[in-house]
Amino acid sequence: QVQLVESGGGLVQTGGSLRLSCAASGRTFSDYAMAWFRQSPGKEREVVATISWSPGRTYYADSVKGRFTISRDIAKSTVYLQMNSLKPEDTAVYYCAADRFGIGTYSDAAYEYWGRGTQVTVSS
Repeated sequence: QVQLVESGGGLVQTGGSLRLSCAASGRTFSDYAMAWFRQSPGKEREVVATISWSPGRTYYADSVKGRFTISRDIAKSTVYLQMNSLKPEDTAVYYCAADRFGIGTYSDAAYEYWGRGTQVTVSS
């Protein structure tokens, strides 16, 4: 079992920044591909960014490329999502997910463990 706890969400104005954190516990963090997904009301969950188990290759949704950065600190068993130049359409609940020995796919079906999510609201 892997437990994932997200933090760092909140209310921010358009153009602002937030950094989300996802702390993992329970298994060897370095064995897992990690991902951030988001879901807003009335919409399906969508991938935001992923980082593969090895060698830490990253993937970004087109909507966030150049604005968001995913990174991980293996020593702290934590994955981050730095979000800059935020837009109202980034408003959503953001979820952290883990996939053991994963390649960092954008499909949510591949991820075995999920956090409870953290709300991000971007005001216009």
